Amino acid sequence: MPGFDLIIYDCDGVLVDSEIIAAEVESKLLTEAGFPISTEEMAERFAGLTWKDILLTVERESSIPFSARLLDESERLLDIKLASEVQAIDGALDAIQRIPGPRCICSNSSLPRLRAMLKLVGIDRLFGDHVYSAKDLGEGRTKPAPDVFLHGASQLGVRPSGVLVIEDSVHGIHAARAAGMRVVGFTGASHSYPGHADKLTEAGAETVIRRMSDLPATVEALAGFTDLL
Repeated sequence: MPGFDLIIYDCDGVLVDSEIIAAEVESKLLTEAGFPISTEEMAERFAGLTWKDILLTVERESSIPFSARLLDESERLLDIKLASEVQAIDGALDAIQRIPGPRCICSNSSLPRLRAMLKLVGIDRLFGDHVYSAKDLGEGRTKPAPDVFLHGASQLGVRPSGVLVIEDSVHGIHAARAAGMRVVGFTGASHSYPGHADKLTEAGAETVIRRMSDLPATVEALAGFTDLL
């Protein structure tokens, strides 16, 4: 598509409706560990962050020392729930297929989890090997660091300025903007909350959509704007 060399998709909350499932599991574990938090607050505050980064943030805020067991327990419970409950975001499959050109996925989730979810909902065939996890890049390189987006662009041989990112979280948008990329915000997943679109805009999203069916026209419009610059 003229104007963009690459479209990068986040996965959780953009392609698969998994953020709400993670928020349910993680809020329950934190509450049981002495930090009461609802699923809704969990999603609003921490969507887009790794569980490890969430625990470190909560520890700093509350001075509650969390057991290392929580790291593994969350992964175990979440994998069980995702395997039976995760669904594709409505309209995602069709929208992706309607947007021509190179594409990849850049996520904070682990590569095995990404591949399992994408296969389960039938989206894996659209990306092939171009699925990248920030966890594979090393310690301290997950979003909101820009590293995974820069890695994705490098793997496909494109400049960051020629990339458009689709993101649902403030942390992810901060990462994309730090990478020098343009961003569309998405608020159509189950974890969305009042004021979500405003927060994505404030974080740097160029525009925000609620329906994945609107994405092809949005990408085309933004690409046309690029061509006029």
